[in-house]
Amino acid sequence: MNRVPIFDTSIPALGHCKVDNPLPYCHYVDDSGKVPFYLSGELIEDGSTSGGVCEFEEAGPRQKIYFDPPKTRCAIVTCGGLCPGINDVIRAIVMSAHHNYHVSAIVGIRYGLQGFIPKFGHDVMDLTPESVSNIHEFGGTILSSSRGPQPPEEIVDALERMNIGILFMIGGDGTMKAANSVTQEVLKRGRKIAVVGIPKTIDNDINFVTRSFGFDTAVEKATESIRCAHVEALGAPGGIGMVKLMGRESGFIAAQASLALKEVNFVLVPEAPFELHGPDGFLAKLKDRLEQRQHAVIVVAEGAGQDLCKVENLQDQSGNPILGDICDVLRSEIKKYFDVTDTPYTLKYIDPSYIIRSIPANANDRIYCGFLGQHAVHAAMAGKTGMVVSKLQERYVHLPFSLVTAKRRKLNIRSNYWRSVMESTGQPQLMFTCSLETEQK
Repeated sequence: MNRVPIFDTSIPALGHCKVDNPLPYCHYVDDSGKVPFYLSGELIEDGSTSGGVCEFEEAGPRQKIYFDPPKTRCAIVTCGGLCPGINDVIRAIVMSAHHNYHVSAIVGIRYGLQGFIPKFGHDVMDLTPESVSNIHEFGGTILSSSRGPQPPEEIVDALERMNIGILFMIGGDGTMKAANSVTQEVLKRGRKIAVVGIPKTIDNDINFVTRSFGFDTAVEKATESIRCAHVEALGAPGGIGMVKLMGRESGFIAAQASLALKEVNFVLVPEAPFELHGPDGFLAKLKDRLEQRQHAVIVVAEGAGQDLCKVENLQDQSGNPILGDICDVLRSEIKKYFDVTDTPYTLKYIDPSYIIRSIPANANDRIYCGFLGQHAVHAAMAGKTGMVVSKLQERYVHLPFSLVTAKRRKLNIRSNYWRSVMESTGQPQLMFTCSLETEQK
């Protein structure tokens, strides 16, 4: 086992902590040491089979804090697409900062990073325990959101104008990169502003964040659509139920939902390119399935099979590639293939994407969001900056922006997890043989 730390996990701090923590009772975390974790090769995703040891700073309240609470103003901003649990995180931050630390004020920045820029004309929102007490009952974000980059210089200008000492940024990979840019601009100016991130991505694709908040809720809701697709498939001879799920570059929702329901027969994810045609292609295997069982259920992540789509290499406001509609391609190719082979079929297509991302968080995610919000406040009050709060191997830790933004987290199709998906669905590996051999070369 590699005993040398394999990543730089150091967390920047604004300065020496001299203020007594006002928490009346708790177990304080000692900042002098880090918690060692053994990270498998599957988690690191660097091609290693042995893995290695990495030490992370443990999350939790410190006995001494950096900010003087009655003189500290905080801001919260939510960016990117919606996800179950955003309101729960906002509520947890406000409740902890107000009741535990008694900070001077907490303001909500409206409509994402646009809210910092004067030309957009968005007002800020005062966040109090009264104003956030019931927001966890609703999906979305009370602060609203937006996509697209904004100049970090203008964001820091706004923080200075509002006399903000702590900025909480809730968002995905792009938001964490923006948070890193804001942190660097703050450092460049020599200001004492803490920037703490809470990683949000319904696709579960942020590096080193093994489960993002809202993912459990998304999988639970996705299974309802898969169950409906299975009922539809059983309702006619040659019945096919196709469900499209979120997953631009990572197929975690599709894989997890397929494990949760054993009715799925094919799972198509971005990490596993597949062949459409030929004796071992998807169409031939689908035909075999219908001849043997008279029905089939297909779960498709939105980013799967992009090599089969006619894409013009365009990008959205956040810089993400605009995806081709793989399900439209599949439905068209299934029709052509089955018409030529004179195979009768009935196909029902379900796309629950916006329903899934807009619902309130379930019980497990609400608990998780509460811990993330509380730990984010503890870290920020102790002067930690340039970091996110996450859960790793059942421990809450601090991760530097440099680590979580290094790359997108992907589903490892050589892992035991993916093997379990294949075993659960009975999906033939032959569909992926060509692409796997190409990767190995």
